[in-house]
Amino acid sequence: MNLRIRKYNWNSAPPQIRGIRQRVFVEEQNVPPELEWDATDQSGEHFLVVVDGNKAAATARLYGIPGATGFIGRMAVLPPYRGKRIGQALLQHLICQGAAHYSQLQLSAQQHAVEFYRRAGFHLCSDQYDDAGIAHFDMRCLAPSVLAEDLAAEPVEKRPGIRKYPMNLGDDSRSWLFEQPRQLVELMHSLAGQARQRLWLYDNSLDFDLYGQPRFCELVSQIARRHRLSDVRLLIEDDKALTQRQHGLVELMRRLPSHIELRLVSDANPPEKEPFLLVDRQGVLYRHGVGGSQGFANFSDRGRVKRLEERFLQMWNTSQQSTELRVLSL
Repeated sequence: MNLRIRKYNWNSAPPQIRGIRQRVFVEEQNVPPELEWDATDQSGEHFLVVVDGNKAAATARLYGIPGATGFIGRMAVLPPYRGKRIGQALLQHLICQGAAHYSQLQLSAQQHAVEFYRRAGFHLCSDQYDDAGIAHFDMRCLAPSVLAEDLAAEPVEKRPGIRKYPMNLGDDSRSWLFEQPRQLVELMHSLAGQARQRLWLYDNSLDFDLYGQPRFCELVSQIARRHRLSDVRLLIEDDKALTQRQHGLVELMRRLPSHIELRLVSDANPPEKEPFLLVDRQGVLYRHGVGGSQGFANFSDRGRVKRLEERFLQMWNTSQQSTELRVLSL
């Protein structure tokens, strides 16, 4: 099947885009017209899939604030073209388009489509809610450029077999290599964004550019506030820089002292040479050397997580309180 994807703004969009949405959402799913057509159409980019010459098959829209969150929505495939991987090709195209402009991608998935979006690299980030009488879940991808690079590395016809659930905690057992700060940050955010109970971090220091930025701090805050069994531990060697500038994690510890704990590695226990992050019992991010931007992340590696967990506990059990933070009455 010959497939092409074209992009339009709302004023130049052909009638087929509106027609597909009318057929799928308004007529098939009984979405009220006043909810289907909204002001976002004017600001969004609209995509139309055409097959076999010029037959309209599917549509979607993408909008957001550049550099922040991009939203994928109004994704619809006409009945004759379902089950032909057209929706998958469109979503992968949207990921690649979005990765160039947004630091994360988010969408609202109907309950029956959750698995479809998980197979594309999105993970759940909300409880179930009702929208236009239909059960939905919010889903997001916190590493869009890493995912887009992975898609670009494979021919289109081989993409479905690359990974079953890319970057989904507990399901994606293939490692993701990184060698640039941007890749490191996105993979770290993707892991932290899926933590249900535990986040353990070991590093030489809480580097501000890596750990002090708003998104990572917000993800840590979400873990710490989730329930009473949340377990956030930060184990570092050097705390001298923590009071020299306003650090997001330090501010979090001020507000949540019983939920986030920071300690210093004891001189009696030789520290590790490579920093690592552990998320729940499955996820790990491992860097090759302090201050470096090379390493790997794995979203389902229980064996490695268990070994690093044992090493973390050895250092933690002989660690000590931070004198710098004690001055701040943390």
